[in-house]
Amino acid sequence: MGPGDEVIVPAYTFMATALAAVAVGAVPVIAEVDETLTIDPDDVEKKISPRTKVIVPVHICGFPADMERITAVAGKHGIKVLEDSCQADGGSYKGRRLGTWGDAGAFSFNDYKILSSGEGGALVTTDPKVYERALVFHDGGASFRPYATELSIPIFAAQQYRVSEVTGAILRVQLSRLDGILNDLRVVKKRMLSAIADEPGLVPAKSNDAAGDCATTLAFTFPDAESAESFASADGVGGLCPIHSGKHVYANWDPIIEKNVWHHPAMNPFNFAANKACNTNYTKDMCPRTLDILARTVLIGLSPDWTEEFTAQKIEACRNAARSLCGTACCK
Repeated sequence: MGPGDEVIVPAYTFMATALAAVAVGAVPVIAEVDETLTIDPDDVEKKISPRTKVIVPVHICGFPADMERITAVAGKHGIKVLEDSCQADGGSYKGRRLGTWGDAGAFSFNDYKILSSGEGGALVTTDPKVYERALVFHDGGASFRPYATELSIPIFAAQQYRVSEVTGAILRVQLSRLDGILNDLRVVKKRMLSAIADEPGLVPAKSNDAAGDCATTLAFTFPDAESAESFASADGVGGLCPIHSGKHVYANWDPIIEKNVWHHPAMNPFNFAANKACNTNYTKDMCPRTLDILARTVLIGLSPDWTEEFTAQKIEACRNAARSLCGTACCK
C-alpha cells in the first residue's frame, strides 16, 4: 500500500486510524458508522473505487464491527482488511477473536485500553509477507538482527517502534488476566442491561455480537440529541454523548480535513501526483448519519472493579434519568 491507494476508515474513531494511511503515502476515505457505532458495511461498499486497497473496521469502545459482511465485501472486490482492535483487546465476533478476521489486526496497550503496559501495541497476521514487512518496518536495525538472513523480503530502511523488554514483561502478565477482566466487565454490563430492560425510556444501542462485546462501555440510543444530552448529564449517570468526544469524530480531524500532513509539502500525500484522482473531498458535514447517531447516543464507561453496591447505584441513576425524560406516566 502506498501512493495512489485509498483506505476506507470509519467516521467515528481516533484520528490515528486515518493517520496510518497517510503515513505510507495513501489517503483515507471516510465512511459512515451505523447504530452499532462501527463502520457501516453498506456505506463501505458505496465508497469503494478502483483505488481502494484496504478497509479498516474499528471495534470502537469494544463494540465488534460486522466482520462477516465486511470481509465478504472486501473479498468480493479483492480488498484487504486491517482490523483496528485497539479498544477491543480480547473481544470476539461470532466466537472468533477480534483482530483475527481480517488480513491483519492491530492492538493497543496504553493506559486507556483493556490491557495496559503503559504504552505499546501489537500486530497479528497469518500472512508471512505482512509479518515480515511489519517486522522490518518496526525495527530500524532489522538489517543487523540475527533473523535478517531468514527473511524472504529485501530489508528496507524504515522506522523505530520497538518496545522495551520491561514493557513486554508487564504485558505478558497482563495477558494472563485478560479473560478474567473481560468476564468481570461482562458481568457488570449484563447486570445493568437486565435491570433496565423494563425501562421504556432506555434503548440499548444495537450490537453486532453482544456476547463478544468487550463490555467496557454501555451505549443507549435516544430519539433526539436533546434527550440524549439530558440523560447523559443526569445526576449519577456519568454519561457522554460521543459527538462531544472530540478527537474520535472525523469532523475534528483538522490535519486530515485540511490536508496538512507532514512537516514538508513534498512529503504530504495529498500533494502526490499519484493521489490526485483519489477521493479526498473532505467536508465536516460529509457523514451526516454518523453525526446524527453520535448526537443521539450516550456512552457510559464500565469498570471490572465496580462493586455490586456501586453498580446498583448506577442502575438506579439510569432509571431515574430515563423516567424523568419520558414522564412518570409512561414509565409505570
